[in-house]
Amino acid sequence: MTTELDNLIAHFEADASLFDPDQLRQRMEVLDELDAHFGEADGTALMAASGPARIVERATVLRGRLESANAAIYRSIRDQIRNGLPPSELLRWVKLCGDQQNAPAPGLGYDYLDELISGVLQLREPYNAPQPEPEMVFYQPTPARHIFQMIQISGLSGSDTLIDLGSGLGHVPILAAILTGAHSIGIEIEPAYVASARDCTCNLGLDRVTFIRQCAGDADLSTGTVFYLYTPFTGNTLKMVLRRLQRESTHRAITVCTLGPCTLTLAEKPWLRTNAQPDPNQITVFRANA
Repeated sequence: MTTELDNLIAHFEADASLFDPDQLRQRMEVLDELDAHFGEADGTALMAASGPARIVERATVLRGRLESANAAIYRSIRDQIRNGLPPSELLRWVKLCGDQQNAPAPGLGYDYLDELISGVLQLREPYNAPQPEPEMVFYQPTPARHIFQMIQISGLSGSDTLIDLGSGLGHVPILAAILTGAHSIGIEIEPAYVASARDCTCNLGLDRVTFIRQCAGDADLSTGTVFYLYTPFTGNTLKMVLRRLQRESTHRAITVCTLGPCTLTLAEKPWLRTNAQPDPNQITVFRANA
Protein backbone atom coordinates (compact mmCIF):
# COMPACT_ATOMS: atom_id res chain seq x y z
CA MET A 1 0.00 0.00 0.00
CA THR A 2 2.85 2.36 0.90
CA THR A 3 4.56 1.75 -2.44
CA GLU A 4 1.33 2.34 -4.36
CA LEU A 5 0.71 5.65 -2.58
CA ASP A 6 4.34 6.66 -3.08
CA ASN A 7 4.03 6.00 -6.82
CA LEU A 8 0.71 7.83 -7.01
CA ILE A 9 2.12 10.98 -5.38
CA ALA A 10 5.25 10.78 -7.52
CA HIS A 11 3.11 10.55 -10.65
CA PHE A 12 1.16 13.69 -9.75
CA GLU A 13 4.28 15.57 -8.65
CA ALA A 14 5.92 14.86 -12.01
CA ASP A 15 2.90 15.98 -14.06
CA ALA A 16 3.69 19.64 -14.72
CA SER A 17 0.58 19.96 -16.89
CA LEU A 18 -1.57 19.82 -13.75
CA PHE A 19 -0.47 23.36 -12.96
CA ASP A 20 -1.38 24.77 -16.33
CA PRO A 21 -4.05 27.44 -15.68
CA ASP A 22 -6.57 25.70 -17.95
CA GLN A 23 -6.39 22.39 -16.07
CA LEU A 24 -8.89 23.31 -13.35
CA ARG A 25 -11.08 20.25 -13.95
CA GLN A 26 -8.06 17.93 -13.89
CA ARG A 27 -6.85 19.45 -10.61
CA MET A 28 -10.29 18.88 -9.11
CA GLU A 29 -10.08 15.22 -10.12
CA VAL A 30 -6.65 14.83 -8.52
CA LEU A 31 -7.84 16.55 -5.34
CA ASP A 32 -10.73 14.09 -5.18
CA GLU A 33 -8.29 11.20 -5.52
CA LEU A 34 -6.11 12.62 -2.75
CA ASP A 35 -9.19 12.96 -0.55
CA ALA A 36 -10.05 9.31 -1.22
CA HIS A 37 -6.60 8.13 -0.11
CA PHE A 38 -5.64 10.64 2.56
CA GLY A 39 -8.85 12.24 3.74
CA GLU A 40 -9.62 15.93 3.57
CA ALA A 41 -7.59 18.84 4.92
CA ASP A 42 -4.17 17.69 6.22
CA GLY A 43 -4.84 13.98 5.91
CA THR A 44 -4.05 13.21 9.57
CA ALA A 45 -7.34 11.33 9.99
CA LEU A 46 -6.08 8.60 7.67
CA MET A 47 -2.37 8.91 8.36
CA ALA A 48 -2.07 5.58 10.14
CA ALA A 49 -3.85 3.72 7.37
CA SER A 50 -2.11 5.60 4.58
CA GLY A 51 1.46 4.90 5.45
CA PRO A 52 4.46 6.86 6.73
CA ALA A 53 4.16 10.52 7.64
CA ARG A 54 6.52 11.45 4.79
CA ILE A 55 3.94 10.33 2.21
CA VAL A 56 1.16 12.18 3.97
CA GLU A 57 3.35 15.30 4.08
CA ARG A 58 4.02 15.08 0.33
CA ALA A 59 0.30 14.65 -0.32
CA THR A 60 -0.44 17.70 1.84
CA VAL A 61 2.11 19.83 -0.04
CA LEU A 62 0.72 18.66 -3.38
CA ARG A 63 -2.83 19.38 -2.26
CA GLY A 64 -1.80 22.91 -1.24
CA ARG A 65 -0.22 23.59 -4.64
CA LEU A 66 -3.31 22.36 -6.49
CA GLU A 67 -5.70 24.34 -4.30
CA SER A 68 -3.57 27.46 -4.68
CA ALA A 69 -3.73 27.20 -8.48
CA ASN A 70 -7.52 26.83 -8.33
CA ALA A 71 -7.89 29.70 -5.85
CA ALA A 72 -6.18 32.05 -8.33
CA ILE A 73 -8.90 31.25 -10.89
CA TYR A 74 -11.68 31.78 -8.36
CA ARG A 75 -10.20 35.18 -7.41
CA SER A 76 -10.07 36.23 -11.04
CA ILE A 77 -13.73 35.33 -11.55
CA ARG A 78 -14.75 37.18 -8.37
CA ASP A 79 -12.83 40.26 -9.51
CA GLN A 80 -14.74 40.26 -12.79
CA ILE A 81 -18.05 40.04 -10.92
CA ARG A 82 -17.08 42.80 -8.46
CA ASN A 83 -16.19 45.07 -11.36
CA GLY A 84 -19.65 44.65 -12.84
CA LEU A 85 -18.36 43.01 -16.02
CA PRO A 86 -20.26 40.37 -18.01
CA PRO A 87 -19.57 36.94 -16.45
CA SER A 88 -17.61 35.66 -19.46
CA GLU A 89 -14.84 34.07 -17.40
CA LEU A 90 -17.30 32.28 -15.15
CA LEU A 91 -19.18 30.95 -18.17
CA ARG A 92 -15.94 29.75 -19.76
CA TRP A 93 -15.10 27.71 -16.68
CA VAL A 94 -18.67 26.43 -16.42
CA LYS A 95 -18.24 24.98 -19.90
CA LEU A 96 -14.87 23.44 -19.03
CA CYS A 97 -16.02 21.95 -15.72
CA GLY A 98 -19.42 20.71 -16.90
CA ASP A 99 -20.15 17.32 -18.39
CA GLN A 100 -20.64 18.66 -21.94
CA GLN A 101 -24.12 17.26 -22.46
CA ASN A 102 -27.32 18.74 -23.80
CA ALA A 103 -29.33 18.25 -20.61
CA PRO A 104 -28.02 18.12 -17.04
CA ALA A 105 -27.77 14.74 -15.41
CA PRO A 106 -30.92 13.92 -13.44
CA GLY A 107 -30.81 13.51 -9.70
CA LEU A 108 -29.73 15.62 -6.77
CA GLY A 109 -26.06 14.66 -6.51
CA TYR A 110 -23.19 17.09 -6.97
CA ASP A 111 -20.35 17.29 -9.50
CA TYR A 112 -17.33 19.40 -10.45
CA LEU A 113 -19.53 22.31 -11.44
CA ASP A 114 -20.55 22.58 -7.79
CA GLU A 115 -16.89 22.73 -6.79
CA LEU A 116 -16.38 25.61 -9.21
CA ILE A 117 -19.37 27.55 -7.86
CA SER A 118 -18.33 26.85 -4.27
CA GLY A 119 -14.85 28.18 -4.96
CA VAL A 120 -16.18 31.34 -6.59
CA LEU A 121 -18.97 32.21 -4.17
CA GLN A 122 -17.20 31.11 -0.98
CA LEU A 123 -20.46 30.86 0.92
CA ARG A 124 -19.85 30.29 4.59
CA GLU A 125 -21.78 27.31 5.92
CA PRO A 126 -22.91 27.43 9.57
CA TYR A 127 -20.75 25.35 11.91
CA ASN A 128 -23.82 23.52 13.15
CA ALA A 129 -26.52 23.08 10.53
CA PRO A 130 -29.87 24.28 11.93
CA GLN A 131 -32.45 21.59 12.57
CA PRO A 132 -35.50 22.11 10.36
CA GLU A 133 -38.76 23.15 11.98
CA PRO A 134 -41.94 21.09 11.42
CA GLU A 135 -42.88 21.00 7.69
CA MET A 136 -39.47 22.41 6.78
CA VAL A 137 -37.06 20.22 4.81
CA PHE A 138 -33.44 19.61 5.81
CA TYR A 139 -31.39 22.00 3.71
CA GLN A 140 -29.17 21.05 0.82
CA PRO A 141 -28.24 23.44 -1.98
CA THR A 142 -29.56 23.06 -5.50
CA PRO A 143 -26.93 21.30 -7.65
CA ALA A 144 -25.32 23.94 -9.85
CA ARG A 145 -26.17 22.20 -13.12
CA HIS A 146 -29.86 22.51 -12.28
CA ILE A 147 -29.49 26.21 -11.48
CA PHE A 148 -28.03 26.85 -14.93
CA GLN A 149 -30.77 24.75 -16.50
CA MET A 150 -33.47 26.65 -14.61
CA ILE A 151 -32.09 30.00 -15.74
CA GLN A 152 -31.99 28.83 -19.35
CA ILE A 153 -35.37 27.16 -19.74
CA SER A 154 -37.31 29.68 -17.65
CA GLY A 155 -36.11 32.51 -19.88
CA LEU A 156 -35.02 34.52 -16.83
CA SER A 157 -33.75 37.96 -17.86
CA GLY A 158 -32.73 41.30 -16.47
CA SER A 159 -36.33 42.50 -16.54
CA ASP A 160 -37.46 39.74 -14.15
CA THR A 161 -37.61 39.48 -10.39
CA LEU A 162 -36.74 36.01 -9.15
CA ILE A 163 -38.01 34.97 -5.72
CA ASP A 164 -36.42 31.85 -4.23
CA LEU A 165 -38.73 30.48 -1.52
CA GLY A 166 -36.44 28.76 0.95
CA SER A 167 -33.18 30.11 -0.43
CA GLY A 168 -30.76 28.56 2.08
CA LEU A 169 -27.24 29.88 1.54
CA GLY A 170 -28.40 31.77 -1.56
CA HIS A 171 -26.82 29.94 -4.50
CA VAL A 172 -29.83 30.40 -6.79
CA PRO A 173 -30.52 34.14 -6.28
CA ILE A 174 -26.81 34.99 -6.41
CA LEU A 175 -26.11 33.07 -9.62
CA ALA A 176 -29.31 34.36 -11.23
CA ALA A 177 -28.26 37.95 -10.59
CA ILE A 178 -24.70 37.36 -11.84
CA LEU A 179 -25.74 35.56 -15.00
CA THR A 180 -28.84 37.53 -16.04
CA GLY A 181 -28.90 40.80 -14.13
CA ALA A 182 -32.31 39.88 -12.74
CA HIS A 183 -33.35 41.33 -9.41
CA SER A 184 -33.24 38.32 -7.09
CA ILE A 185 -34.82 37.87 -3.68
CA GLY A 186 -34.09 34.99 -1.33
CA ILE A 187 -36.63 34.20 1.38
CA GLU A 188 -35.11 32.09 4.16
CA ILE A 189 -36.16 31.50 7.76
CA GLU A 190 -32.76 30.42 9.18
CA PRO A 191 -30.73 33.47 10.30
CA ALA A 192 -27.34 31.77 9.84
CA TYR A 193 -28.06 31.07 6.19
CA VAL A 194 -29.32 34.60 5.60
CA ALA A 195 -26.19 36.07 7.19
CA SER A 196 -23.91 33.97 4.99
CA ALA A 197 -25.85 34.88 1.83
CA ARG A 198 -25.71 38.59 2.66
CA ASP A 199 -21.96 38.41 3.29
CA CYS A 200 -21.46 36.81 -0.12
CA THR A 201 -23.48 39.45 -1.97
CA CYS A 202 -21.59 42.19 -0.15
CA ASN A 203 -18.20 40.65 -0.97
CA LEU A 204 -19.18 40.35 -4.64
CA GLY A 205 -20.67 43.85 -4.84
CA LEU A 206 -24.06 42.57 -6.00
CA ASP A 207 -26.72 45.25 -5.55
CA ARG A 208 -29.59 43.40 -7.24
CA VAL A 209 -29.78 40.58 -4.70
CA THR A 210 -31.74 40.78 -1.45
CA PHE A 211 -32.04 38.19 1.30
CA ILE A 212 -34.91 38.40 3.75
CA ARG A 213 -35.20 36.40 6.94
CA GLN A 214 -38.84 35.43 6.92
CA CYS A 215 -41.26 32.53 6.70
CA ALA A 216 -42.17 31.99 3.06
CA GLY A 217 -45.86 32.04 4.00
CA ASP A 218 -45.52 35.65 5.15
CA ALA A 219 -43.31 36.93 2.34
CA ASP A 220 -44.28 39.68 -0.08
CA LEU A 221 -44.64 37.95 -3.44
CA SER A 222 -46.09 40.92 -5.32
CA THR A 223 -42.90 41.82 -7.21
CA GLY A 224 -41.99 38.31 -8.37
CA THR A 225 -42.23 37.20 -11.96
CA VAL A 226 -40.27 33.95 -11.56
CA PHE A 227 -40.47 31.79 -8.42
CA TYR A 228 -38.23 28.90 -7.45
CA LEU A 229 -38.95 26.03 -5.05
CA TYR A 230 -36.51 23.22 -4.28
CA THR A 231 -39.06 21.46 -2.04
CA PRO A 232 -38.23 23.79 0.87
CA PHE A 233 -41.27 22.79 2.92
CA THR A 234 -44.17 20.37 2.92
CA GLY A 235 -47.68 20.01 4.31
CA ASN A 236 -49.74 23.07 5.16
CA THR A 237 -46.83 25.44 4.57
CA LEU A 238 -46.53 24.32 0.96
CA LYS A 239 -50.30 24.50 0.49
CA MET A 240 -50.38 28.05 1.87
CA VAL A 241 -47.54 29.21 -0.40
CA LEU A 242 -49.21 27.67 -3.45
CA ARG A 243 -52.50 29.40 -2.63
CA ARG A 244 -50.65 32.69 -2.44
CA LEU A 245 -48.91 32.03 -5.75
CA GLN A 246 -52.26 31.25 -7.32
CA ARG A 247 -53.58 34.61 -6.15
CA GLU A 248 -50.52 36.33 -7.63
CA SER A 249 -51.21 34.58 -10.94
CA THR A 250 -54.61 36.28 -11.19
CA HIS A 251 -52.84 39.66 -11.45
CA ARG A 252 -50.03 38.86 -13.89
CA ALA A 253 -48.29 36.06 -15.72
CA ILE A 254 -45.84 34.22 -13.48
CA THR A 255 -43.39 31.35 -13.86
CA VAL A 256 -42.81 28.76 -11.15
CA CYS A 257 -39.72 26.55 -11.35
CA THR A 258 -39.39 23.45 -9.18
CA LEU A 259 -36.98 20.68 -8.27
CA GLY A 260 -37.61 17.73 -6.00
CA PRO A 261 -40.83 16.11 -4.71
CA CYS A 262 -42.84 19.35 -4.71
CA THR A 263 -42.83 19.13 -8.52
CA LEU A 264 -45.50 16.45 -8.48
CA THR A 265 -47.66 18.52 -6.14
CA LEU A 266 -47.54 21.52 -8.47
CA ALA A 267 -48.27 19.29 -11.47
CA GLU A 268 -51.68 18.60 -9.96
CA LYS A 269 -52.66 22.28 -9.85
CA PRO A 270 -55.06 23.20 -12.69
CA TRP A 271 -53.91 26.83 -12.70
CA LEU A 272 -50.40 25.78 -13.70
CA ARG A 273 -49.28 24.32 -17.02
CA THR A 274 -46.01 22.89 -18.31
CA ASN A 275 -44.79 21.71 -21.68
CA ALA A 276 -42.56 19.03 -20.16
CA GLN A 277 -43.20 15.83 -18.26
CA PRO A 278 -42.93 16.82 -14.58
CA ASP A 279 -39.81 15.21 -13.14
CA PRO A 280 -38.72 15.64 -9.49
CA ASN A 281 -35.12 14.93 -10.54
CA GLN A 282 -34.97 17.73 -13.10
CA ILE A 283 -36.06 21.36 -13.25
CA THR A 284 -39.70 21.68 -14.27
CA VAL A 285 -41.01 25.05 -15.41
CA PHE A 286 -44.69 25.85 -14.84
CA ARG A 287 -46.48 28.87 -16.33
CA ALA A 288 -49.53 30.65 -15.04
CA ASN A 289 -51.25 33.38 -17.10
CA ALA A 290 -53.32 36.09 -15.49
